[in-house]
Amino acid sequence: MQIEVLKSKIHRVRITESNLHYIGSITIDEDLMDAANLIENEKVHVLDIENGARLETYVIKGTRGSGMICMNGPAARRVDVGDTVIVVSYAIMEWEEAKKHKPFIIFPKEDNTL
Repeated sequence: MQIEVLKSKIHRVRITESNLHYIGSITIDEDLMDAANLIENEKVHVLDIENGARLETYVIKGTRGSGMICMNGPAARRVDVGDTVIVVSYAIMEWEEAKKHKPFIIFPKEDNTL
């Protein structure tokens, strides 16, 4: 049996930019991506603490060390600059492996740095 479990979590980062006319996705500072074990094009869920919005998108690499968290495309209408969000991804694994799995969870500072 396989089960879907939390793989990565960036807990409470602030949206720094918005680009409505981009194709879509969330741009994340590459330092945060590395710390949370996220890769470019990985599917993520974005949970907006301010308004309760929940959406799925994929990750694009942002400038390393910039603290950038940019909502792109239609998601830019659901999450505003300045909102605090949680970014999570999941992995599918075998039951026994899942019981031993430890997710990568990071808690960035208020300026979105580590």
